[in-house]
Order: sequence, then C-alpha cells, then structure tokens
Amino acid sequence: MDIVTVRAFFMWCTIINGALLALSFLICAYTGDWIHRMHSKWFPIPREAFNVAIYSFIGLFKIFVLVFNLVPYIALVIVG
Repeated sequence: MDIVTVRAFFMWCTIINGALLALSFLICAYTGDWIHRMHSKWFPIPREAFNVAIYSFIGLFKIFVLVFNLVPYIALVIVG
C-alpha cells in the first residue's frame, strides 16, 4: 500500500467521521428533548445526567476524530 492510498483513506475517514460528528451534534441540539424522552422510557435517567452523558459522548467522539483521523491525514499531507 503506497502513501497516496493511505492519505486518501485518512482523508475519507476524516470527511465521513466529521459529517457523523456534525450530524450527531445537530440531532442532539435540535431534538434533545425527544431523544431524552425516548431513552428515559428504557433507562430512568434525569435530564441533567442525560445532557452530561450525551455531550460527553460528542466530546469524546470529537477527540477521537481529531486524533485518529485528522492528525494522521495532516501528517501524511506534510510528509508526502
């Protein structure tokens, strides 16, 4: 596998994961009450704890996208 293929792989991983990150943020920002009502039927969780859990997930996902997708892509662009 050559560097061009690996660079293209990380580019598309970054684009796809960035789109998923933006979509999950928009869904949680605009339909947060509906998502909380749906999940509270399955798991009894107060709204404050739900907010902490969902925004912690989005923050962790953002860190993973940056560290495991964007940084390797930038490194490959610089190298190659």
